[in-house]
Amino acid sequence: MAKVHLYVAAACAVVLALAAPALAGDPDMLQDVCPADYASPVKLNGFACKANFSADDFFFDGLRNPGNTNNPAGSVVTAANVEKFPGVNTLGVSMARIDYAPGGQNPPHTHPRATEIIFVLEGTLEVGFITTANALFTKTVTKGDVFVFPRGLVHFQQNRGHGPAAVVAAFNSQLQGTQAIAMTLFGAVPPVPSDILAKAFRISSGEVDHIKANFAPK
Repeated sequence: MAKVHLYVAAACAVVLALAAPALAGDPDMLQDVCPADYASPVKLNGFACKANFSADDFFFDGLRNPGNTNNPAGSVVTAANVEKFPGVNTLGVSMARIDYAPGGQNPPHTHPRATEIIFVLEGTLEVGFITTANALFTKTVTKGDVFVFPRGLVHFQQNRGHGPAAVVAAFNSQLQGTQAIAMTLFGAVPPVPSDILAKAFRISSGEVDHIKANFAPK
């Protein structure tokens, strides 16, 4: 039980730290609360506010259990953002749980609207990010460790342990956005022309088409 309390306290501290107005990735709120009204026809930068709401709008239990990592990446992200959790609308924060099978990877990706900070629940991970000067910063992190990925920079996590791993991630945005580099380039709809990717990666169009086949919708 004490371990659970440690995890919860650490995650809460992470979220509160990211919520500081000076660092907020989202516009400042103009009212106390604004639970998202998913049914509203009004389209704006975010979601319209519900007219009536309850404590349940500010509660989310989706991070309690490990996610299913049976996929090619060997990892799964369970989000607690405004699309799943209406109470965070306009608050400038969200969270996620990321689970990794042995050898699993959260592939290189970016979050255009948020800095990400992770707290390791279990396992051993190699994590890192790449700056716009193409400098790579990596670290091996284990249970209880914290690592931060600056907003907008390409980053990744790889399970280097022999068992499963898991982290809790926090973001200073209600909807951080995620662009997985490989999926974005090779799985876009409509597709990026193969000759463009061939020139960019200095490979043949045939090799591009082979890679695209791995990212085609199932």
